[in-house]
Amino acid sequence: MKILAGPIALLLLSLTTTFAEDTAFTKWEKEIGAIEAKIKSGESQQGSILFVGSSSIRLWNLKESFPDRATSNHGFGGSQMVDSVQFFERIVAPVKPSIIIVYAGDNDIAQKKTPQVVDEDFARFVAKVEEQLPDCRKVIYVAIKPSVKRWALADTIKATNQLIQTRCESNDRLHYLDIWTPMLDSDEQPRPELLLEDGLHMNHDGYQIWNDALEPLLK
Repeated sequence: MKILAGPIALLLLSLTTTFAEDTAFTKWEKEIGAIEAKIKSGESQQGSILFVGSSSIRLWNLKESFPDRATSNHGFGGSQMVDSVQFFERIVAPVKPSIIIVYAGDNDIAQKKTPQVVDEDFARFVAKVEEQLPDCRKVIYVAIKPSVKRWALADTIKATNQLIQTRCESNDRLHYLDIWTPMLDSDEQPRPELLLEDGLHMNHDGYQIWNDALEPLLK
């Protein structure tokens, strides 16, 4: 029994971990199914500019922000970077996007993931783009935003942004969009006037900062 205890314990741990991971991803099936329906119906156009990530993507009014561009919104609120990796083949690859805009990492940090883990998950996402979408011209990572609600996590968020910015600077296909700086006031505190009452999600003025920063990169 002592000889088998080690392997059995490892097997049980592996099975438990796999079950937990499967359960974590299964909770998104309704949202992923809705996105797949958009792809099937043609609402998400082939070759469009694809926005993917968490609720800051989902709540972004792309038709109002970029009326002259073909855009697809595949955001699903509460998601983390790893979720966009997990569902890449279902919600990213089928669109064959010309450009991908990613916003993820905010929820990851709130769930106590390290900057290194978020960066590694982003690297996995990029690897899938390079492998499956050779005609995608750019992957634009939108910096994790400053917010009143998560300001206690500011140092960790800044460390995450720095890691991903460094990664982007080493690859001509990648672009880091700094929205952190313009969303701070002169005292380097988050600007509450850019946020909804929850102190986390953005209002129209907050999104306008993102629109202005992103537009030059969509050419």
